[in-house]
Amino acid sequence: MDGHYYFLTVLINDRKLSLLTDYIDEFRKALKVAKKQYSFELYAISIMPDHFHMIVLPEISKQYPTIIACIKRNFTKSLNEEVRLQLAKDLSPSKIKKGESGVWHRRFYEHTIRNQEELNHFTDYIHYNPVKHGYANVAKDWQYSSFSKFVAKGYYERNWCDFTESVDYG
Repeated sequence: MDGHYYFLTVLINDRKLSLLTDYIDEFRKALKVAKKQYSFELYAISIMPDHFHMIVLPEISKQYPTIIACIKRNFTKSLNEEVRLQLAKDLSPSKIKKGESGVWHRRFYEHTIRNQEELNHFTDYIHYNPVKHGYANVAKDWQYSSFSKFVAKGYYERNWCDFTESVDYG
């Protein structure tokens, strides 16, 4: 359906690797290429070492799988040959035949956002995810997300979900 936001989750094939944050500049370039090739709004994003979540509003809704494929393809191409060969070394002939690189999990998760409540829920989920996974103590400390953009727009307080300070109830 055109006019809907989509919540997307994309995984690195081997979740023990930290490819996305180790090669964050390459990921950002791949995202820029996708934005040049396809018309979509990147509403929110959080990039963890081994997966990323984002909310997009594509001009043509059925293009969101193509947008993901573009990001994955361009990120993979940007990795140096040594890294690509290392990741491809254990690929089966079947996966090689299908053009898989060993970098990405074959599938991704998609949820069509149907209303403002869901948009708010998934935006919160994206921005809290680095804390949930232990990559940051608070959302504001994770530099690979759109959290600061939402703070600047007044959507969040800077210390949103900051439970690090003890509360005195006495």
